[in-house]
Amino acid sequence: MKTAAESGEVNVDGRPKLGLCVLCGLPAAGKSTFARALALQLQQERGWAVGVLSYDDVLSPVLPDRSGTQLRPSQWKMFRQELLKHLECFLVAVISGGQMSAPPNRSEAVWKDFITCLKNQYLIFSAAHEAQSCHLLAKTAVSRPLFLVLDDNFYYQSMRYEVYQLARKYCPLETCLLRNGQRPQPLPNETIHLMEKKIERPNPEKNAWEHNSLIIQSSACSLEA
Repeated sequence: MKTAAESGEVNVDGRPKLGLCVLCGLPAAGKSTFARALALQLQQERGWAVGVLSYDDVLSPVLPDRSGTQLRPSQWKMFRQELLKHLECFLVAVISGGQMSAPPNRSEAVWKDFITCLKNQYLIFSAAHEAQSCHLLAKTAVSRPLFLVLDDNFYYQSMRYEVYQLARKYCPLETCLLRNGQRPQPLPNETIHLMEKKIERPNPEKNAWEHNSLIIQSSACSLEA
């Protein structure tokens, strides 16, 4: 019988794996249908916890109504960034194993629909003593690999890059900080944070002299591998 680590369901630090998937495409291209099919397959065949975050559903309170009023690009960008902040709150709770609290200066309608989305997929539930602003993680969200699918057009590269930055901010950095803390003589966490901001990763497409570069995610395999 394989352990959770040997089966690839957890990182080397013992925590379940966490992944972000960005769907990119034109309206009516089939993104939502694909997201539902992917979620069903990962849940049934892999036993993973899956959350599909549909921007159309969560941002519906701020979308233009039938009167023809359109959001300005700056307004639309603001709401998208706010949704990413809500997602970050959830990621922090998952990584730390703590509870998720409502962020300050939020749009109540967007926050409410975001919370409803997570609840409907059994990823969180409200704490009894502070149901409106404090939410606890469901057992499935912390005991299994968790895969989050962001369902939107993401037609600008900058939109996708924001999600990449969010994933880069929490997934590998947290592993490095944890491993560093287990060393006999650990570096200050501030040093690792500073280096993470400044590190220039290989770019084989831009630099011919880096075309043989190989990037290995050490958190995705055992020490022996």
